[in-house]
Amino acid sequence: VPAVAEKVADQLRLSDEEREEMLPSGRQRVLHNRIHWAKFYMTKAGLVTSPQRGLFTATEAGRALLAQKPTRIDVERLKAYPAFSAFYDQTGRSQPTDQVAAVTEATASEATPEEQIDAASGLLTSALKAELLARIIEQSPAFFERLIVELLVAMGYGGSHEDAARRLGKSGDGGIDGIIDEDRLGLDRIYVQAKRYAPGSGVGRPEIQGFVGSLVGLGASKGVFVTTSSFSKQAQDYARGLQQRIILIDGERLCDLMIEFDVGVRRYRSIEVKRIDEDFFSE
Repeated sequence: VPAVAEKVADQLRLSDEEREEMLPSGRQRVLHNRIHWAKFYMTKAGLVTSPQRGLFTATEAGRALLAQKPTRIDVERLKAYPAFSAFYDQTGRSQPTDQVAAVTEATASEATPEEQIDAASGLLTSALKAELLARIIEQSPAFFERLIVELLVAMGYGGSHEDAARRLGKSGDGGIDGIIDEDRLGLDRIYVQAKRYAPGSGVGRPEIQGFVGSLVGLGASKGVFVTTSSFSKQAQDYARGLQQRIILIDGERLCDLMIEFDVGVRRYRSIEVKRIDEDFFSE
């Protein structure tokens, strides 16, 4: 962002004060914040792609839009692209990207400040999940394996990182990527299959059947199948009807769990909302 910010600031002929202006939180420059969200929104619309970390380029759709020489690319314009419209509708009503705009819109709309906070939180979480998936897919299979170890240990499985890492990826079975203890004493084991697929390359019933076949061969009754993409309806229906306990974790749920258990993310900012203590004022 810093390199892009300098070029944008030069093209817009921003003053030093405008370049250094901070958000009300004091944690980030306004310019950097707006560039980040512009990049994210245009990525969701399919106008920008990132072939590698730190590099962004216009897609065919992006170049077609630029050829029209638009005077402004805003949310309303991006809603014409189905992918962005679906994302935007999913995250709720439009939200600004900095607190000044949030306060302005809160006073101008029918939504209460609490509703504004909740909707903005939902948008931030959606953006974080999309970025998490993109970063995971960029990494190596070995990194994905370590990520699963970190997550399972954070959730209370596997005993320790060392024990979990030793078991995961060491099973030697073609249909199993690893084994992890269900509890710290190792009284039961969970077999793990992990598939790092790009979005759109979903996991179907045949992959689940292969995983179950491996479990049966090992005399196992519990398994977790993790993918960065999604499971077909046939795969989900098949897993629900099995005698074995098979948990399917798709990219959406994987990101939810990573955020819940603080794996691959860290707390950036907390907002505390206080209310009147009615008991204090009661006589």
